[in-house]
Amino acid sequence: MLAGNKLEPNATISRTYMNENRDEFAPSLNEEYLRTSTIGELRPLAGPIPLVEYDPQWPDRFQHEAKRICTALGEHALRVEHVGSTAVPGLTAKPIIDIVLVVTDSADEMAYAPALEQAGYRLRIREPGWYEHRMFKGTDNDVNLHVFPGGCPEVDRMLTFRDWLRTSVEDRELYAQCKAALAKESWKYTQNYADAKTGVIEQIMSRAGLKRP
Repeated sequence: MLAGNKLEPNATISRTYMNENRDEFAPSLNEEYLRTSTIGELRPLAGPIPLVEYDPQWPDRFQHEAKRICTALGEHALRVEHVGSTAVPGLTAKPIIDIVLVVTDSADEMAYAPALEQAGYRLRIREPGWYEHRMFKGTDNDVNLHVFPGGCPEVDRMLTFRDWLRTSVEDRELYAQCKAALAKESWKYTQNYADAKTGVIEQIMSRAGLKRP
């Protein structure tokens, strides 16, 4: 049975992408949408946004998870990529490893979700209207596994944004400064913090040659 049908009632999901959970390219979300898309209880933040300095062990953590995912799914895992701020050396981040998994059809959960659950991942977010995005949490709650269908343009945008931050010192520093300033403020949900970064992200996206669809 899918995790979406049997979940502990106190499941908590922070709703952002990259160094958090949800894609920063995605539109701002209201609370009703968050509650509808979140599997389990949507809880407010219990404290400040936890940003830490870059950890050189994060790539190894990704490799460990990627091997686990590929072992569980075999040929169904079309692509597995490390994304988000933990994938950018030198960038402060929430200590959560964000991973993009591409499957043939992410809407067909029975084709991959049971195997991921057997490997310890739990379904937490389901967004049929946003590229059929699904998000699973890892066993230690420090992994966000984002599932998209093959050919999804959002995956290319995520990777281009990541690669741009890896090479652009100026934009990496700009992004880090923006995150540090916003992390000092109070937010009801992590998604509110992510939405507040939209202006800076749009600037960086433009310089990287990225556009919203």
